[in-house]
Amino acid sequence: MNFSEHVFRYCERGSSDALLAEPINALSNLAFLFAALIGLQLLLWRPRAQRSADHYLLVFLVLAIGLGSFAFHLFATQGTELLDVVPIGLFILVYLGFALNRFIGVPVGLTVLLVIGFTAIMAMTGQVQCWDGGVGVPGPEIQGAKPCLNGSIFYLPALLALIVVGLLAEERRHRAAPYLLWAAAILTVSITLRSLDFALCDRVLIDGRKVGTHFAWHILNGLALFLLLRASLEGSPDLVRAPRTEPALEGAEADVEPPLDDAGDLRPATPVEATLAEGGAPPKPLAERVASAGEEAAKEDEAAEPEDKPEPKVLFPA
Repeated sequence: MNFSEHVFRYCERGSSDALLAEPINALSNLAFLFAALIGLQLLLWRPRAQRSADHYLLVFLVLAIGLGSFAFHLFATQGTELLDVVPIGLFILVYLGFALNRFIGVPVGLTVLLVIGFTAIMAMTGQVQCWDGGVGVPGPEIQGAKPCLNGSIFYLPALLALIVVGLLAEERRHRAAPYLLWAAAILTVSITLRSLDFALCDRVLIDGRKVGTHFAWHILNGLALFLLLRASLEGSPDLVRAPRTEPALEGAEADVEPPLDDAGDLRPATPVEATLAEGGAPPKPLAERVASAGEEAAKEDEAAEPEDKPEPKVLFPA
């Protein structure tokens, strides 16, 4: 690979190797920077117990996506193309693992295996190309093969995974589900516009200059990534209930579920629920408590009576 070799992949650049050949594509990367900064601010507003290294890593990767894409659309070389593609791939893999574990509850070991398998799928998808009359991995005899959908086929596995995880989270009524599904809908539109960049090159003009639709891919992806960062805040560590290790007291429940409202969200525990969660005994039924109170009252009355009662006097006639 020649890192200094120029890449002519988008409508706005055309065949120019000038530094500012893609001003709209370059400036539209501000969407990623805004997404990262706003996501970081939302994270810092959360209590410290609800933050984790995963959250900061996701924000950093969104920032890296924006900076890498900005560099690529300025210099358009194979070296800067790596700066564009690598952060995107890392974000997809890290977020998939985060979502499987935090939103769906997949164990860590299985999550790692699923992410490895998904990495292989992405690698194979990236090798698929299209040519006249065929789709697949071209051999040396195939001429004119190009990445399908203008290279957007690489993102289809990520879109499918996002839809599946979003639907599973919705089935569990997880609070992150709406953000995931909206992000999937936006990503569907953005992938479509990315694929049509050259097809609409002559129709999308700014001041008579061809710009294509790649800038819209940046803007919509910035919004989608922000929604994913927002969804990640619903997978905070303090919302994960640790298994109970202490033995329950006699008469107490072996495992007390956290209190949930009708929507399935956490709510404040009642005094009885708090007692059970601490390992205390459940309250006695009302009838048993009334009977017990009656017995205690009878005992108190007996204790109040004098032990030696005077015998009644009997009068006899003289």
